Amino acid sequence: MDVLKFREMFLAEAAEHLQMMVDILVQLDSDPEDQDGIDALFREAHSIKGMAATMEYAETARLAHHLEDRLDICRKQGRISGVEIDWLLEANDLLKLLLEDIRNDSTERSIESFLGTIPQESEACPPLEGKADGPLECDQGQQIQLRLRDTVVAPGARFMVLLKRFSDFGTVLGSTPSAEELLQGGESLHLAVTLKSDLFQQQIHDQLLKYSEVEEITFVDEAEVKKEKQPEKRPSGKTVRVSTELLDHFINLTGELITNRNQLQNALRERQWEELDDGVGQLVRLVKNLHHQVLQVRMVSLQGLTGRLSRTVRDLARNHKKEIEFQVVGAEIELDRAIVEELTDPLVHMIRNAIDHGIEEKGTITLKAWRERDQVLVQVADDGCGIDPDKIRQRALEKGLLNPSQAQTIRDYDLFQLICQPGFSTADEISETSGRGVGMDVVKTAIERVGGLLLIDSSPGEGARITLKLPISLAIIRVLIVECDGSWMAMPITRVVQTVEISPDEVQSSGKQLMINYQDELLPMLSLRKILKRPQGSPPETIPLVVTEVMGRKVGLVVDRLVGQREVFIQRLPAPFDQIRGCNGGTILGDGQIVFLLDLQSLFERRRS
Repeated sequence: MDVLKFREMFLAEAAEHLQMMVDILVQLDSDPEDQDGIDALFREAHSIKGMAATMEYAETARLAHHLEDRLDICRKQGRISGVEIDWLLEANDLLKLLLEDIRNDSTERSIESFLGTIPQESEACPPLEGKADGPLECDQGQQIQLRLRDTVVAPGARFMVLLKRFSDFGTVLGSTPSAEELLQGGESLHLAVTLKSDLFQQQIHDQLLKYSEVEEITFVDEAEVKKEKQPEKRPSGKTVRVSTELLDHFINLTGELITNRNQLQNALRERQWEELDDGVGQLVRLVKNLHHQVLQVRMVSLQGLTGRLSRTVRDLARNHKKEIEFQVVGAEIELDRAIVEELTDPLVHMIRNAIDHGIEEKGTITLKAWRERDQVLVQVADDGCGIDPDKIRQRALEKGLLNPSQAQTIRDYDLFQLICQPGFSTADEISETSGRGVGMDVVKTAIERVGGLLLIDSSPGEGARITLKLPISLAIIRVLIVECDGSWMAMPITRVVQTVEISPDEVQSSGKQLMINYQDELLPMLSLRKILKRPQGSPPETIPLVVTEVMGRKVGLVVDRLVGQREVFIQRLPAPFDQIRGCNGGTILGDGQIVFLLDLQSLFERRRS
């Protein structure tokens, strides 16, 4: 079998089964007598074992088999203990490491030392390999091969009799040739039977010897039939499972695009401008449809994250000796796969903070996700003691982040944002999970890297809420293009509240700050030229404004000209240009012009500092 051909599929499916096991184990921790959960857990382990055995990954199959054995004991007992859950979670982690070995074309690591940690409260079944004279009761089937004498007439009929005899030994899981093929007159002298039985191999062997037409009996151990293969080095990439219906859409779209290409080529060759114009219009429709279908391939729900986070909450709660309930709302919300993959570490940091700093002895952590326009909002909230603004203010003064005057006038939003400063921590003691000043700065950096925004809200005694505003997709987005000092620049349309043009007479002043009345609210006016340190332009007759939300409040961003909206493909800048503060990538327009995507959050932070 060409193992490499199916390796990526195996790795993807095995990872899904492992994640499902974690979800079920976390649920069983609160309801250890949930028989349906134990049964489902057994099925997940069985699936992994079967796939690994088929792919000839010995250690992975062996470990999964041990999981299956222990879960079979739990099924018979009708409950699963906390000790078993802990061991199964550790086994799950080891299986993930084995999958990484396979992904990296490395030899699977040994699991012998881990098997020595099997809990002693219940007896495990014999190892997967078994011994030649051992019972087969824990095997999910062992292969027994028979060969008939050359002189046997009608071997198919003889094998049918032998298959019936095998059913007396235990459960026949399959045979080669199958019973149907034997009934159709199969003439092979060889038969391989997969049998599950609690009899010893010697007992089965003695019973089969009573049939004189049987010349040879072989008990095939799984380890004996596996051949050592040196895996061929090849690049491994991330995979995604695509429905056949979606693939059909791609095939149909490809066909339409080919037809459209031929139409455009013919119209250009014949100089039929009207048909050329129609063809371009049809091309726009097809590309828009293709974009939608490709986006669907990249979209995944947050459900894959929630299981890992449930495990994190469970482990941290036990380590801190706290009772914590973890609630998830909106796990079905979908995001670009690249964004979801970047969310794991930030969410883990946020949950650690809630457990370490927020909840004292008992409480609830809620992960909530919902959509607003072209954004997805993900919030982690706890009902703990909340963030103490006075403590943050004092620590900020000590670190020189605020002067006494600023400490008295700073808004709560800006004060809470100081938590995201590198090295900032209010923890009095250093623990395994907090106190080193590493955490929220990592969260903020990761969220901004995917074009998101982080908001922190808290009230003493009422818990804390950290909200992430995220784009749905990273690659193809809709932007507003503006002009500044002769250059075109873009900003995500999700960050734009409204665009307006005002007359200079509408501008008000508050001290040195220019203001504009927007929907009965005074907004500060900020010049993009000044932020980018461009020379001041001539006074305009009208002032183009982009109303946007930055640093938790609306502002009016003054630009030279509002060019319009475009749907563009954003590409990350190569190193070292990807380190330029205030730029989130770039795109190339149809005329070849390069337009950079503004990171407004970073620009405003740089201006403030």
